[in-house]
Amino acid sequence: MGNEVSIKAGIVGGAGYTGGELLRLLLNHPNVDVAFVLSNSQGGKPVHEVHKDLLGDTNLMFTAEFQAEADVVFLCGGHGAAMDFMAAQTLLPSTKVIDLSQDFRWNESTEDSAVKGFDRAFIYGLPELQREKIEQAKSIANPGCFATAIQLALLPLAEQNLIQEEVHVSGITGSTGAGQSLSSTSHYSWRDGNISNYKVLQHQHLNEIRRTLAGMQKQELPAINFVPYRGPFTRGILCTSYLESELSLEEAEQLYKSFYRSHPFVTVTDTIPDLKQVTNTNKCLLYLEKQDGKLIITSLIDNLLKGASGQAVQNMNLMFGLEETAGLKLKASAF
Repeated sequence: MGNEVSIKAGIVGGAGYTGGELLRLLLNHPNVDVAFVLSNSQGGKPVHEVHKDLLGDTNLMFTAEFQAEADVVFLCGGHGAAMDFMAAQTLLPSTKVIDLSQDFRWNESTEDSAVKGFDRAFIYGLPELQREKIEQAKSIANPGCFATAIQLALLPLAEQNLIQEEVHVSGITGSTGAGQSLSSTSHYSWRDGNISNYKVLQHQHLNEIRRTLAGMQKQELPAINFVPYRGPFTRGILCTSYLESELSLEEAEQLYKSFYRSHPFVTVTDTIPDLKQVTNTNKCLLYLEKQDGKLIITSLIDNLLKGASGQAVQNMNLMFGLEETAGLKLKASAF
């Protein structure tokens, strides 16, 4: 399916972590030609001077000029940049847009609705939630990294109206989740051998998590309590969610395996997973436990792939009628 499709892709904001990861994926995608990589800060420089691992893989140069003839444009700038870009540029009606920032997540629900001030409806791009809508969409708001991990842990329960008690979540992320710009908490000398929490119970991804789950449940959604941590490693997210549940472990495992049976990147495992099993892949691993009346769900993803650029390519595949896994059958790195 879709082998004959040829897609001309452009990246806006290509100098950061998500832009670089996206470029690596697209350069090796069988159906994609990268038309341009726009960066206001790096315009005129070879791409491999910033993304040094691409030396020998591409002769692309960063450009400061937007090229409107692209079939799909990925927006990889910082939060606020996508909204500014959409306001400043006139896109061809046929051009599809995938935004990797948070700019259009706030304005989207599981129902199609145009964002005020724009002539496009941005569909929330979590394939395991609404694959069919993504297939028909012209514009996608890519989910956040923590939001992806937590929602995949809770979607099967919400669909069956089984989030009856408040949910407690703790999650740890690698340093790439903070972006490429340096800050006091992203320097190696601070991050190495260190751990801290931040934005306790007020992380910005809670907005999209609550909206998604509330849209699935038939009754009011209980509180979702989330404590995020900064980890002393580069990439990956591990979240543990738990809530009171009357489901037995066997019933929960059957529910989860049935829900994700047709979704190629989510695996419900019977053995305790670790982060190295998902880094450098577009996978999500889910592991269920039952202790003292509580159902415990551990979810693991790579924050730069399933949590960002990999999921963006997954959405692109669906939008253009390609195999969902095209260009994403990545080799896991054990060490």
